[in-house]
Amino acid sequence: MTRATFLALVAVLAACSPPIAVRHMDPRLVHEQLTSSELSTGKPSVPSRIALQRRGLMKRFRDDPKGALAVLHQEVVAGTAGPDELFVLAELSFHHAQHGGGRPYDLAAATYAWAFLFPDAGGKPPEPYDPRLRLAADLYNRAVTSAFETKDGREVELRAGRYELPFGAMDVAVDPTGFRWGNRQLTQFAPVAELEVRGLRNRYRSAGLGAPLAAGTTPIDEKAYDFVAPRVKVPVTALLRIDDARRGLVAGEIRATLELHAASEEHDVVIGGRKVPLEIEPTAALAYALAEAPIFSRELKGLLSGELIRAERRRTQLIALEPYRPGLVPVVLVHGTASSPARWAEMFNDLENDPRVRERFQFWAFIYDTGNPIAYSAMLLRRSLREAAGQLDPAGKDACLARMVVVGHSQGGLLTKMTAIDTGDRLWRNVSDRSLDDLQLKPETRDLLREAMFIQPLPYVRRLVFIATPHRGSFQARAWVTDLLARLVKMPSELTGMGTELLALRREKAVFAHVKRIPTSVENMSPANPFIRTLATIPVAPGVAAHSIIAVKGDGPPEKGNDGVVAYQSAHVDGVDSELVVRSEHSVQGNPQAIEEVRRILMLHAAQLDAAGDACRPGGMPGS
Repeated sequence: MTRATFLALVAVLAACSPPIAVRHMDPRLVHEQLTSSELSTGKPSVPSRIALQRRGLMKRFRDDPKGALAVLHQEVVAGTAGPDELFVLAELSFHHAQHGGGRPYDLAAATYAWAFLFPDAGGKPPEPYDPRLRLAADLYNRAVTSAFETKDGREVELRAGRYELPFGAMDVAVDPTGFRWGNRQLTQFAPVAELEVRGLRNRYRSAGLGAPLAAGTTPIDEKAYDFVAPRVKVPVTALLRIDDARRGLVAGEIRATLELHAASEEHDVVIGGRKVPLEIEPTAALAYALAEAPIFSRELKGLLSGELIRAERRRTQLIALEPYRPGLVPVVLVHGTASSPARWAEMFNDLENDPRVRERFQFWAFIYDTGNPIAYSAMLLRRSLREAAGQLDPAGKDACLARMVVVGHSQGGLLTKMTAIDTGDRLWRNVSDRSLDDLQLKPETRDLLREAMFIQPLPYVRRLVFIATPHRGSFQARAWVTDLLARLVKMPSELTGMGTELLALRREKAVFAHVKRIPTSVENMSPANPFIRTLATIPVAPGVAAHSIIAVKGDGPPEKGNDGVVAYQSAHVDGVDSELVVRSEHSVQGNPQAIEEVRRILMLHAAQLDAAGDACRPGGMPGS
């Protein structure tokens, strides 16, 4: 065979080889190719590429995206194209918006996606298993966010106005009703879907429709009782409700209304007679708030300065992340030494995003200067809870407000216990063997001592949870530590004055010689301190349930272990309704096991209220 003949034969055989072939690949790569989209890879999805290729528009879309989009739009207007092309237009318009087309194409993408998801009367919505349904919702959400973002992308401006579209204009109205949140106005809206969240184990996101944002707040009535944290970021959803989208596409005139929905108030809206979930990013909003707040930097200051709370001019030492909601049981979180309410973030994030918990409970936190005497801080906690009950429900109509659960970590557990005990004069007998009324004291000093040391159970508290609580003191509260802190901790002025009076009485032997000064909280937690030893002997009041979560490091016998700060034997309490040992160091409140135990306790609390026919019911005030 000559060389020429051989080459001719090869050419014939090559011409006969099949132009279509398959090869085995990693299924994950095939799945990635089939499901990729503008949102995941920056390139159009398979359905959009098919639509372009069928019309011979692939090259034109690359070179002249405006022209290619205009061709597809005209097909929709003429009625020669249907829902498939609406989806394609939504994705390709968003693609062009991100590559120089700007706001007109973002708004166009949102309009096309809305028309695809919510067809006119008689139209058929996408099938629930059609992957384009979720992708169209995500395109709408991103397009709405992008359309109203500021140039730096830090905020979203929800403004009414007439906005340009590639095929006409959109008149946007703003519904003001959603901008009020309790006694606060929602302001400064930040997009959160693109935020990376660090420091929280779980990121919760409710998939749905709308642009997820984090909103700041400003009080409407400065005089109203309100303990929502001043720097709270509220998870909200901006929904651009588009009227008669298909007809508007034909006419080139779109009418729409911007609505704002706070996650604490609603998770769904009705569109075209259908219940539609809202897109919500609660974890991202929580992380955004904590990242900007100075609360972590105040933790050591709160240990050393007994006047920090007063300097911050707080109206109350309670903190909430949303307004009071009648018909929900308060869960009050009390932090420990050199700590702050921010340390409850992990637990709050998990529990608040459980619908079963959210439908029955509302979360508050108590903040205090942790170097102050424990009896003094516990007095402020009781005072704060009494004030909240009186201010929020002066007529006593909300039965749920009187079913509180108080959860305390470390020193906070001691404060928690002191909401539900009857001390009689037992604490006072550690100070003096004479009646308080017999001592020569200023009236304000006598009143302060009586409130702090003669304790009656609060009628609002029904259940306690102790977490890593040093009921019999902490072995870390050594003598040199307590002496050092006694020199460093600055007491509140009212306690300083009281200390001067008690010192004079000590010279007269009216108070015991060991009462040398007003003790710090760390002195109170020394295992040999009379205060902690007496407190350990006082039981929780009848009718109040109590639970213990005890942290123990390592895998040895719990009874011989500790968490690095508190020994098991100190944290153990006889007679509690339940006890759970968690293998952890002292900061156990963010441990998944501890969080699950608190969840179980809350569900038990709700179930027992229901089983008893209690007047506290979810969904608002009793009888509503």
